[in-house]
Amino acid sequence: MLQKNRIKKLPKDVADKIAAGEVVDRPVSIVKELVENSIDAGATSIVVEIRRGGKEYIRVTDNGCGIPKADLHLAFLRHATSKIVNENDLNNINTLGFRGEALASIAAVSRVEIVTKASDEKLGSRLQIEGGNIIGEGDTGCPDGTTIIVRDLFYNTPARKKFMKQDAAESTLIIDSVSKIALAYPDIRIRLINNRTTLFSTRGKGNIYENILIIYSKEIGDRLIEVNNQEEDYAIKAFISPLDLSRSNRKGQVFFVNGRHIESKVLEKAVSEGYKERLADGRFPLAFVFLTINPEYLDVNIHPNKREVRFYDSEKVQSFVVNSIQRALYSKGSLPEIKAKHIFQDKVEENNQEQVDIKTLLSHREPSDNIDNKEEDTNELKLSEITVTGSIFGTYITGFDQDSFYLIDQHAAHERVFYEKLIKLMEEMNSDSQVIISPFVINFPIAIKIESSQWLDKLKEIGYVLEEFGPKSFIVKAIPLCMNLSEAKSFLDDFLDQIGESSNTYYKKLDKIIINACKSAVKANDRLSPEEVKELINDLVKTKNPLTCPHGRPTLIKLSKYEIEKMFKRV
Repeated sequence: MLQKNRIKKLPKDVADKIAAGEVVDRPVSIVKELVENSIDAGATSIVVEIRRGGKEYIRVTDNGCGIPKADLHLAFLRHATSKIVNENDLNNINTLGFRGEALASIAAVSRVEIVTKASDEKLGSRLQIEGGNIIGEGDTGCPDGTTIIVRDLFYNTPARKKFMKQDAAESTLIIDSVSKIALAYPDIRIRLINNRTTLFSTRGKGNIYENILIIYSKEIGDRLIEVNNQEEDYAIKAFISPLDLSRSNRKGQVFFVNGRHIESKVLEKAVSEGYKERLADGRFPLAFVFLTINPEYLDVNIHPNKREVRFYDSEKVQSFVVNSIQRALYSKGSLPEIKAKHIFQDKVEENNQEQVDIKTLLSHREPSDNIDNKEEDTNELKLSEITVTGSIFGTYITGFDQDSFYLIDQHAAHERVFYEKLIKLMEEMNSDSQVIISPFVINFPIAIKIESSQWLDKLKEIGYVLEEFGPKSFIVKAIPLCMNLSEAKSFLDDFLDQIGESSNTYYKKLDKIIINACKSAVKANDRLSPEEVKELINDLVKTKNPLTCPHGRPTLIKLSKYEIEKMFKRV
């Protein structure tokens, strides 16, 4: 409807309520802003308490620097902040908050009480605000730090109140948010209370891994692989899942940059690239990623919720994360492991079907004093040091090193070797060929022949020499140098089958076509001679990703000496 009212400046109470929507859209927004303020205030202990999903009551108490009495009124004015002074500071933000909007926005739509004391003041200060208006203030006795209580959220904006979810749903959002903050700040003791029940309490001992055990679960934590790397102005600490532990979605991936929990397509893509060809399609790893970079290379002033950031060199960030993950995955800790409990229990749990149920996992639990630091599994896997002992069932090569026994799937291993050879040939445009004494003919449907200009060059790039030989045929006169005649024929058959199935989209999925065409690799039950086994292992050692086949299945699994001794009850 067309409005013909005159333009005029809105009253302060109306303007504040509109602005509040940018920062405060539900209880979790308030909790996040208040906890971030506590962190910026230098707190070493933070207690968060909520009732009815935060709609009725939110309390955040910290032992930070407190707010001086002279600044308390200023703290509730929009764009009043102690964290930046001029626009140049926006290029080097080292705090979680900086907009100076949160307290004003919260106070505009709720009933707020704050009690605070700076260390150099004898008495604390108390302020009560309702709907943005001060209704009471005075001095009070209290310890150093700040307590903020928020009651009756959106009591004066009923339309916004209707959009809040059920209490349990709002509680879950808050629990998830505080959990992630606790991971990012292991040096701070953080306690979360929901409806008068303590959900978790971290110790503030600086141990991220310990907090993962407390907040999520020991079963998940025990299997995570630690990642540590630093290059120039970039540093990463992460905990990622081994190759046999994955999810059907990305909910198990949490990202932090300079202590700030963020959502990032750049980091999502980096994790996916790190696990490329290591997991089956549609599976995603668990990843707790903590990235530290020079603040000058980062823009956090994108959106009021501060969950979005912009990397000035996203390609460099992505490359750094990918390399760090892949280096960690090339370790013994990333291999699927046979354990005694899996052999002797009645029902083997499917690890890759576990779901992180935060509401169940965050049951009341006080941290134990005997939780050990996670020992970083930097035990690099050296395939060249595995002593091959033979094979079983005509399918699995057996071997051992100093502390583990291994089973190597000969088909998966050969697929990996075969695939990487082909990809390398195409990347290097290396068309080294070997002329064959007896050329052979390949036949296929006319539709594929008509489109041959789009795929023929790809075959030439890896060393095939083909010439037209009738309306439905090509004659093959030379094959790639890296293949024998049988492999070359089998690969061509599978390659053309894949093109036929992929129709007009095949050229967009060339990697997948080649992966599927690698069916021509050594099969299960193909008996290999000792010399062939040795050659296969040597070729596998040279690959970039020897731990999985191109489809994401493992090439080898291990049984540690310790697990063997457990089964024989020697330990």
